[in-house]
Amino acid sequence: MFQAGWSRQEIQIEAKGYAMFGYGSWQHRAYKKRTPLYVRTVVIQDHQEKLLIFSCLDFGCITHAMRSEVVAELKKQMADLFCEERFVMTATHTHSGPGGCAYEALYNMPTPGFVPEHLHAVVYATVSSIQHAVKVLGRTEICMSTTHFSEDVPVAWNRSLNAWNRNPDVQQRKETETHLAMNREMQLLGFYRDGQLHAFISLFGVHATCLGNTLNAHDGDNKGYAAEYSEQYLLEQGIHHPVAIFAQATAGDISPHFHGKNQLKIREAIKGEQEYQYAQKNGRYQSEQALEALMKPGTVLSGELDAVLSYTDLSNVDIPLELSHGVKHARTSIPCHGVAFFAGTPVDGPGTAKPIVRVMSFLSQQYKKQKLRDRMADDFDFYQQLFASQGVKSILMESGIKRILGKPLGFAPGFIDPLVNEINRQVKAGAIRESPLVPSVVPLQMIQIGQLRIVCCPGELTTTAGKRVLETIVQNTSDQPVWLASYCNDYMGYVTTYEEYQEQAYEGGHTLFGQWTNAAFQLKFSALAQQLENTEAQRQHDRTTRPAEVPLQELLKRTNRGNLKTAVSE
Repeated sequence: MFQAGWSRQEIQIEAKGYAMFGYGSWQHRAYKKRTPLYVRTVVIQDHQEKLLIFSCLDFGCITHAMRSEVVAELKKQMADLFCEERFVMTATHTHSGPGGCAYEALYNMPTPGFVPEHLHAVVYATVSSIQHAVKVLGRTEICMSTTHFSEDVPVAWNRSLNAWNRNPDVQQRKETETHLAMNREMQLLGFYRDGQLHAFISLFGVHATCLGNTLNAHDGDNKGYAAEYSEQYLLEQGIHHPVAIFAQATAGDISPHFHGKNQLKIREAIKGEQEYQYAQKNGRYQSEQALEALMKPGTVLSGELDAVLSYTDLSNVDIPLELSHGVKHARTSIPCHGVAFFAGTPVDGPGTAKPIVRVMSFLSQQYKKQKLRDRMADDFDFYQQLFASQGVKSILMESGIKRILGKPLGFAPGFIDPLVNEINRQVKAGAIRESPLVPSVVPLQMIQIGQLRIVCCPGELTTTAGKRVLETIVQNTSDQPVWLASYCNDYMGYVTTYEEYQEQAYEGGHTLFGQWTNAAFQLKFSALAQQLENTEAQRQHDRTTRPAEVPLQELLKRTNRGNLKTAVSE
């Protein structure tokens, strides 16, 4: 039997008008708090006194800044117990949580910029929740189980059906069946003492976007409400300080809103207070499904805790023929945002107007033709490889080299959009000369709890992309149950299958490292799984690579504050 402890700690961030993270909208700002935002943590200890930590935040994503600052603090305060490889930091992906917590520049633009006090609040709450969970460690039975939402529960729909139907390994679905073009399974880890459920972790993929981008309050959205309902239920059963974690699985192409005939009309009828009611309803579906399943016996986990963690440069992965559809010399590329990214999703988060999208697409194609025309140009080889990696994507922003349609950032007139104006301000201030726009070196992690393994991914995987990652792992390692958690440890955009990518819906446009990104995940996670089969002394995975540090002076210029150095070191 394991030892386990759990805790939740509110993230104390005051709503002061900063933009929230998720929709990328300048106008989507928080002026009040609708629900508390929490860090929920479960800590597990085995007979060798190894600790495994799983922390889930009511946030849009985890960033390298968040994880690295928490890790640094835990190394100071829990040096004898803490192991970075056995620490998972994940997010519910609520789109109604604070932004401004990344060292990279792009996704902080709407906030605007880096907000040190937000990062400090995250670090304090996360470390506090972990420390308290360690203090209450006790003998606990851990059980794994699965449950399936019935077809008539309106909890989730595939928002990218045409892309789904491109996959040869799925059942083809019609517009009336978007609720079936997904994985309706919820995976659960229950923590029991004296036969009673005290805490649990749920993995089920659905976007936390019940609340749209016209609201103005911090809120946990469906996952936050699911946790609140579950914890309240357990309190009523006499359980003291219960913790319910509703984390994400393959949510990349899955929406909490109906997708099908008249989808926009149906979505537009849900406004204001009705959006909160809708989020609560969705959360209740998830809570009821989890609690019903957890009241039945599950498979008891026994054995040891283990984990492997390795940072990988996703911009430079060679893909073997067995994963590249037979294409020779396939490889990933520097991160690029496609026109489809800026177009957004039709129901969850509409983006740039269609006429502008058409113009952007035309300019992108012209730029591509220009770059491939002159074979004697110094950069011809670079662009030949880039366009081979990015395939059909209409590239608008070469994020890895900070260019838009070949021109340096800052060239567009600021009156076009407030976001453009903010980009221009940061460029002029010298705030992103060395700082990356988005991460390229990202953490890939796999943890083991007894006979269960969990793949911890830093991005948003579509249903089939995640399925293929798991299948590749199972094919190349021992036959153990393997689950997948997403939004873990950092944020690197989306991961679609090769076939889905060709559709260039929003998810493909936001698959930054090109059409072989999913293959890179299959390759790298399979290799990590093989390392997990070895003893710690035999393992050879990279444990030292980390993202390059962002210059402090550039962070300072992105904050509009006077003494960032003091703030960051506090």
